[in-house]
Amino acid sequence: MNKKLNLYGIWKQILAERGMGQVISVSFALIIVMAVFGTINPLFFSGENLINLLRQVAPIMIIGIGQSFVLITGGIDLSIGSVVGMSSMLSATLMTAGGVNPWIAVALTLLACCFIGYINGFLVSQAKLPAFIATLGTMIVARGIAQLVNGNMNTDAIPESARTFRNVFYYGEFLGLFVLIWVGLIIFVVFNFLLSKTKTGRYTYAIGSNYEAAKLSGVNVILTGTKVYVISAFLAGIVGLVRTAQSGMGAMNAGTGYELNAVAASVIGGVSTMGGQGLLFGTVIGSLIWSVLSNGLQFAGAPLALRNLVIGIVVVISVLIDRVARNRKINFSRLLKKREK
Repeated sequence: MNKKLNLYGIWKQILAERGMGQVISVSFALIIVMAVFGTINPLFFSGENLINLLRQVAPIMIIGIGQSFVLITGGIDLSIGSVVGMSSMLSATLMTAGGVNPWIAVALTLLACCFIGYINGFLVSQAKLPAFIATLGTMIVARGIAQLVNGNMNTDAIPESARTFRNVFYYGEFLGLFVLIWVGLIIFVVFNFLLSKTKTGRYTYAIGSNYEAAKLSGVNVILTGTKVYVISAFLAGIVGLVRTAQSGMGAMNAGTGYELNAVAASVIGGVSTMGGQGLLFGTVIGSLIWSVLSNGLQFAGAPLALRNLVIGIVVVISVLIDRVARNRKINFSRLLKKREK
């Protein structure tokens, strides 16, 4: 009996965490979707397909984590797709035309991406521009940089000296898994700790829950607001490096539409578009659902248009669920106040 009570108490504590209810729901949805696709085509569960699926998930998960930080504050980052393209072109140009050591090129590229993130944070947190407008502007700027760095042309193939770089960010394997999967796992562990166990994480939730209350409580809203955009741009820069490693060159259109992928992964996983709620584990599940739907529909022979339609519907339903849940909470609290009177 005591064991049952303890298990019930633990379960209540888990559900009490903000956003955990939707994470559990989408986890069950993921299992059902995978079972359906596995029934349609047993090759879906082949070891080769599952490992490749995880490698496809990693970049979406990485940019989704960055977007989640921004969404939790109540903002949005539309520039990350262009930052992916800028990262791809800048890193490849430094390695080819510049003859720079691949790892120095990586460091310089990530610094440039963080600078774009800082500009976003400055415009939103200090200049008080709406996040949609500020990041729309930097989206265009970052794509322009991607086009300019190599004279409006894709780069040549990166040199043979970048083999280690390509192995780390795409082709290499370690303990039976692609290194990219391990990179994604490390990023999740580090940033999940940052969000759930540190002052920066607490402030991030506080800003999204009630900006003015957080400010009056002594939260440095400008610093924290800038941090989340730097994190988002940094992780977008890493995905740009992944694309460079994958293709072996810099492509000006790399990352096109990735900002939508990132929002979809976050929202499907339970990160609220209204701010103040969401878990990075949910973003991981959301990324998996996004990739499983795309991969599974491809195995089922569905055309690309149908795949996009299905995924778009899933995103809209996820946002609607979040809005309905929020409205119910608001109505319930009002009802309680009326009863107290």
